[in-house]
Amino acid sequence: MSVFVPKKIFFTKGVGTHKDELHSFERALRDAGIEKCNLVQVSSIFPPHCKMISKPHGLKELVPGAITYCVMSRCCSNEPKRLLAASVGCAIPANKSSYGYISEHHAFGQTEKQAGEYAEDLAAAMLASTLGIDFDVDESWDEKKEIFKISGKIVRTFNVTQSTKCKNNKYTTIIAAAVFVF
Repeated sequence: MSVFVPKKIFFTKGVGTHKDELHSFERALRDAGIEKCNLVQVSSIFPPHCKMISKPHGLKELVPGAITYCVMSRCCSNEPKRLLAASVGCAIPANKSSYGYISEHHAFGQTEKQAGEYAEDLAAAMLASTLGIDFDVDESWDEKKEIFKISGKIVRTFNVTQSTKCKNNKYTTIIAAAVFVF
């Protein structure tokens, strides 16, 4: 049996604006550097033993036209001055043989910080539940970090978030993505 598990992952984000919605999405992909791929959105698992690489290194490994798997958050509007946010959060377990979680979150009216913290909380809560760590999602982020430190089971959480305001009655699309490399 062949198992198709990514060996590497990188994170990226982008913004695109155009009079046409689809073109604004393509420009956001271009800004993120992933426009040349046939993207397939997948759910939220950070594979065991998966190595995080830098965006520049990851982009060099992409092949134009290749089927490329990613966890992506996307938000779009053409409402002037509308605040958009798209974020992917990540929670990685201390045990590299275990899987982690990647969450996606998009929202209107949230700042980059608000959306990023929310996405990070989502990923951490999903991982914590599988590891048997109990915490209240309404606790402050500092309290959660302390719980993670005490448990010793979650080694790192972070987010990659894009936020912007719509301009000039044109469509604005923002994306944040975790891109898998095989």
